[in-house]
Amino acid sequence: MSAEIKKLTPNHVWGYFYELTQIPRPTGHMEAVTRFVAAFGKGLGLETRQDEAGNVLIRKPGVPGMENHKTIILQSHLDMVPQKNATVEHDFFTDPIDACIEGDWVTAKDTTLGADNGVGVALAMAVLADNTLKHGPLEALFTVDEEVGMDGAFGLRPGFLKGRTLINCDSEGEGELFVGCAGGADLNISFQYEKDDTGIPEGDVAVKISLTGLKGGHSGLDIDLGRGNANKLMFRFLKEVVTECGARLSSIQGGSLRNAIPREAFAVITIPGENAEMLWEMTSDYQDLYRAEYKGIETDIRFVAEKVELPGTLIPEQVQDDLINAVEGCPNGVFTMLRDFPGTVESSSNLAVVVSGKGLIEAKILVRSSSESRKAYLCSCLESVFALAGAKVEYGGAYNGWQPDSNSPVLKLMLETYEGLYNKKPAVKVMHAGLECGIIQGIYPDMDMISIGPDLRFPHSPDEKVNISSVERVWNFLKATLEKI
Repeated sequence: MSAEIKKLTPNHVWGYFYELTQIPRPTGHMEAVTRFVAAFGKGLGLETRQDEAGNVLIRKPGVPGMENHKTIILQSHLDMVPQKNATVEHDFFTDPIDACIEGDWVTAKDTTLGADNGVGVALAMAVLADNTLKHGPLEALFTVDEEVGMDGAFGLRPGFLKGRTLINCDSEGEGELFVGCAGGADLNISFQYEKDDTGIPEGDVAVKISLTGLKGGHSGLDIDLGRGNANKLMFRFLKEVVTECGARLSSIQGGSLRNAIPREAFAVITIPGENAEMLWEMTSDYQDLYRAEYKGIETDIRFVAEKVELPGTLIPEQVQDDLINAVEGCPNGVFTMLRDFPGTVESSSNLAVVVSGKGLIEAKILVRSSSESRKAYLCSCLESVFALAGAKVEYGGAYNGWQPDSNSPVLKLMLETYEGLYNKKPAVKVMHAGLECGIIQGIYPDMDMISIGPDLRFPHSPDEKVNISSVERVWNFLKATLEKI
């Protein structure tokens, strides 16, 4: 059914988006999609360049009479977040996305769709290919590896871009103009240990605990929705089962991507055989508890236990207890809110990954904040919790936020253009998610920037979907902006 999306309006935008769904493009695997975009630009006879970071830049001259207008940059990123439900077989490195239409939405079957940021890429491609549009000189910047590390934006160098007005197409609310975003920092936490080879007591049984069915989502855009974090919920249970059932932890696997709220977590534990019945009751009770606590937010929480073969080793008891206490005490979710933009998160943290194996337990946390001081304080709080538990804490991947400019010329023009088109004022907002604008601003301090996009729901999760009607409205808005700018 994927090809049906090519018939949607505007055809050329959806046609390019369809082509992108057929190209595997998880972060870190950009070769195929950069070749595709570069070949597209060269096929149009346009100047096409690629920098050392892998970013692709395509330049299109202004139409007759507008050749000397200011150069406008359209910017989107080429990679997508690879998330799928455990029930589906899908290889993000080789398989195309199976997109489908559901009412006024395009979504995918049990995987992320890649509308973040494939729709932005498709909009820019459509502008480059459409010779009926009126516009001045254009630069289309397609950055790589945004979702993990923002490596493409960090790899930009002064002089690569000629324009000084940039329209980022990576936001997710039609009728909203974004003028700022949060910065971020990665915390990498590790517990190293010698495996406990003393043997599992006779009569113990092994049980695999599985927590599935959570919605997850984007750790910036969805962090204020009150959704369950699979790691926090799993360790809440583990703390009690260790105390009440004499459980020992053998392995843990929770979450997979730093910028996605973890949807699933799995643990293998051992318990004395006589406590098995108590464990089954506790598991059922916790499922009921979580369903009650998240009623109206999470609709399909599944928390189950099943007997498995005894593991070869256990995590040492002291390390196990330190880990459980640290995760229990770890701040997670919304930390502070912005005063000047009501309803907007200022600072948050996402305990994204906890995984064990080969004498090492690793945890990964993404901290976001539009305040550098609050970001530093939240990082310090997290570091303290895990340092007290004996873990090693390292920082990486830090990037600055994008500071709003209320006097932005492009903001003023796009406010007027949108109101003229749709007879209503768009909302002006600051996004809690990270955009590449903050990094680009650091490289090009005089860049005037704004971010737009269609209605996109649940990015970074298998529920991701993009609204069809809103894509057409954004396309018409972008065309009118380029003509008037």
